[in-house]
This record gives sequence, C-alpha cells and structure tokens, in this order.
Amino acid sequence: MEITTKKIDELAHLARLEFNENEKIKIKADLQRIVGFFDKLSEVDTDGVEPLIYMSDRTNNLRPDNIEEKITKKEALKNAPSKDSDYFKVSKFIKK
Repeated sequence: MEITTKKIDELAHLARLEFNENEKIKIKADLQRIVGFFDKLSEVDTDGVEPLIYMSDRTNNLRPDNIEEKITKKEALKNAPSKDSDYFKVSKFIKK
C-alpha cells in the first residue's frame, strides 16, 4: 500500500485533524514504516498455525451469580451524611 498525500488528507478528515505540510511529511514517513512492518509480518510462514483466541490456556473461575441480600437498607443508610427514608440524598448537580 502506498501512502500518498491524498491518503493522509483523507485520514486527517476522518479523524477531524489538520496538518501542515511539514507534519504531513513526518506522518507519511511514519505510516510508510508502519505499513512496511505489516508487510514484513506477511512474509512469516503461518501454515499450520492455529489462530489465537486467547493469549493463554487459563480459564476464569467465576463464582455463581446468586442474588443475596448482604446488607439491609437500614444498614446502608446508617452512615449516610444525608438521607431520606429509603434513599441517599445528594446535592443537585444538574443545572437547567
């Protein structure tokens, strides 16, 4: 893939960025190095190599998701600085 000034302009438009000519030259060199790196990766023989889904063979040991009441409303509200009968009271933070 060849990196052109037109391609950089298209990418800049999509990213809502603006570059001057000096920046475009630097970006073009960086993108050419990146594309060259991927071209180098395509030279690697991957025949017989299974694609990776996970980076390791480990599995997560998850606990069952059981609903249990660990703390009552009364206990939860006990140390609240400001509360109503069943709710925490907080200061208003949305301005209309």
